[in-house]
Amino acid sequence: MRLRLSPLVLLALLLPAALPGPAFAEKKEEGAYIAIDTLTATVLAGNGSHQIMTVQAGIDVPNKALHDYAAKLTPRLQDAYVQTLQLYAGGLVPGAPPDADYVARRLQEATDRVLGKPGGKFLIGGIMIN
Repeated sequence: MRLRLSPLVLLALLLPAALPGPAFAEKKEEGAYIAIDTLTATVLAGNGSHQIMTVQAGIDVPNKALHDYAAKLTPRLQDAYVQTLQLYAGGLVPGAPPDADYVARRLQEATDRVLGKPGGKFLIGGIMIN
């Protein structure tokens, strides 16, 4: 039995092999996200003991030049974040939950201050007191 392939099917089967590889290769897009190590600050608990506030965060910097600059300044950014969190945690009422919106605003201000201009968006992954 003879199998007949239509010219269109034959073309669809042979075309991908004839095209150069980069046409179908995935383009790796450089990420704009910079991960920040976990940030911690000490919080006074209701019974007089200490607890730890943990913040998971990162920065979204879509501008390539600013992204490279921010990547180099990651230690300074982390230091500014920890200082800001320690000030906030020191004034937190024992047993009160942290205000994520307020923390995000303060840490965004720290991001802009360290980078010298706006352009990096501070992102919070989670806040926990343990």
